[in-house]
Formats: sequence, C-alpha cells, structure tokens
Amino acid sequence: MTPFTLHVPDADIADLKARLARTRFPDAAPGEPWAYGTSVDYMRALVAYWRDGFDWRAAEARLNAFPQFKIVREDGDLHFLHVPGKGPKPMPLLLMHGWPGSVFEFLDFIPRLTDPAAFGGDPADSFTVVAPSLPGYGLSFRPGQKRCGVEEIAAAMVELMAGLGYPRFAVQGGDWGAITAGHMGAVYADKLIGLHVNMLAVPRDRAALAASPDDPVQVAFLDDLKHWLDEETGYQAIQGTKPQTLSFALSDSPAGLAAWIVEKFRSWSDGEDALTRAQMLADISFYWFTGAIGSSFFPYCYRLRRPWPVSPQRPVTAPTGYAQFPKEMLRPPRSLAEKSFTDIRRWTVMPKGGHFAAMEQPEALAAEVRAFFRELR
Repeated sequence: MTPFTLHVPDADIADLKARLARTRFPDAAPGEPWAYGTSVDYMRALVAYWRDGFDWRAAEARLNAFPQFKIVREDGDLHFLHVPGKGPKPMPLLLMHGWPGSVFEFLDFIPRLTDPAAFGGDPADSFTVVAPSLPGYGLSFRPGQKRCGVEEIAAAMVELMAGLGYPRFAVQGGDWGAITAGHMGAVYADKLIGLHVNMLAVPRDRAALAASPDDPVQVAFLDDLKHWLDEETGYQAIQGTKPQTLSFALSDSPAGLAAWIVEKFRSWSDGEDALTRAQMLADISFYWFTGAIGSSFFPYCYRLRRPWPVSPQRPVTAPTGYAQFPKEMLRPPRSLAEKSFTDIRRWTVMPKGGHFAAMEQPEALAAEVRAFFRELR
C-alpha cells in the first residue's frame, strides 16, 4: 500500500482540449431536445465549457485534499481514499460508488461523515471512511487487467477492509455500490456492522418479485418497472452484451463519452440544477483520463450472465437502512423489499434528490447514514 496523488500530465489535458475542438456533432433529431437522447445544443455548450471553462486542476486538487492510496494486486490495482474520522470512536465505513459515478461523487459527502461536528453534528457519530474506486473503475484499472462483476468486487472490498485492520465494518452505497453492499449483506453478513443504501437491489424480473395483484402499491411499482425496462435500459443492453464495441467510440471521443454519461446525470437526478457542470465534468474527465470506461461496463456483462445478487433465495440478513430519494430510478415498496432484505431497521422517504444522492444531497444523506448507524455502535 503506497500513498498516492493524482496528477494528470499536461500533455493529456492538451490532447483532451484538442479533441474537443475537433468535435463533429450530429444533427438534432426531430422533436423535443432530449426525447431521443442527449440534446445536441446542450452538448455544444458543454463541450465548449469543457474545452475553455472547466478547470481540471481544481477538480484534481479537491480529490488530492483527501488521503489516497494504491495497492498493486495481481487482479488489478486498487485505488482508495482512507479518511480518518474525527470523534471519540469513529466507525469504519466502506463507501462505494456505481456507474457512471466515481469517487468524485463523495467529495462533499465524506467530510460530513468523518467530521460531523464541523457541520453541526455530534462527533460521536463520526466514521473513518474508506472510499475505493471500484475494481475496473478510475484509478483501480490498468490495461489488460481482470474484469469484475459484483461478486468479485465484493470479495475485493472485504479483502481491502480486512487488510486495513477492519474485520467488521459498515458499508454504504448507491447504484452498483448499493447492489454490491446488498450482496455483501447476504454473503458476508458476519463482516458487516450494517449496510445503508440509497438504491435497493431487489430483483428486476417481474415474475421473481412475486408481487400481489391485490396490492395497489406493488402493482404501481411493477408498472414503473415495466416502463424502466422498456424505455430506459438500452444502455444496459449494449454495455452488458457488446462492451468492447462501445468502448472504441467512448475511449476515442471525449464528446461521445460526455454525451453517454451526461444523459444519465440528467435523467436520474432531481432536476436540471441538481448537479453543476463542473461536478459532472470532474467525473467524466476522470473516466477519460484513466481510460477505464470499457472495464467499467463489466458489472453489466456479468449481471446478465449470473443470478441477481440479492433475492429471496439469497436474502440480505445484515441490518439494513434505506434512504428513498424521490427521483431514484426505481423505488420498490417495503413489502417487496422485505422479501430480499430480512432486517430492515430504517426506511426513510427523502423530500428531495435522485440517483446521485451523495452529490445532490450530501447533507441529507449524511444525516441519514449517521442516524442509522448510531443504533449499531
């Protein structure tokens, strides 16, 4: 394990700007600007800002303000933030992002966990945070390394935490981080103090959910699920079946990469002002400079070829907390969630926020995480 500081070479930044200057834009499809995907006018403005207004060095400095480390492993490097808590007895907390996220999601979130007193909270609620770039993402990637699904990621996280001296720990996540946390709560429950998620990893097979036709809440969720599967999962199909083909385009064109990712930021967050352009571009630039977009698709590949990581047949038995944000992509009712999560201790319906909760609502999410784990200390 060695300390790490990120410094993208000047030549790589110059190359990015040159590529952005040569962007060849498509024509706009008929209809509303976002009806068939990313708006062309929006992308023209975003590319211009990325080229001439966005300050990568400032984003890089924000990340480097946190203690970072890298471990060289046979299966691939592992990059992580390891931020000590400020309190009488900080709880070790594994913090996991998803796709198209990264550790840049957590820059405003982590301080509220490690130093709650600085934000008006109780220092007794502090955490020591370990926030990795998931295997195959960001700086936890090198060309030619082994690809990972949820199962491999979960095993690597347990190994990481044990190596840092945390045989039992708390875990929090969204997106793949939430799905991995759920899998850990089923397979490695003895390692977990508890898990908190802002997305519930219930099965997405309508038949497997065993919903009751007489329960209007469950029926409404199945309708939402059908719409999601029919209209919003095209990216999963290509990322899960032909990731290599897609990776050529997104590794060669920064505008293409940004268009692919920013449409998800817009669709899954709570309003167009939920995330700033600088926040989105810090994350997108991280994918660009690390060259990890292709390997980041592989959890989708393995997801299509393996059983769902959490199910009534393999339920989560670790204590579970859930923050339900109103613009999350899917919000299963508790009656269905309890079939796969057998020990739900806290279920909070949040007033505002979406899929990228740690970026959109860092204060509200941190308060929920502190409240849930307070009872487990």
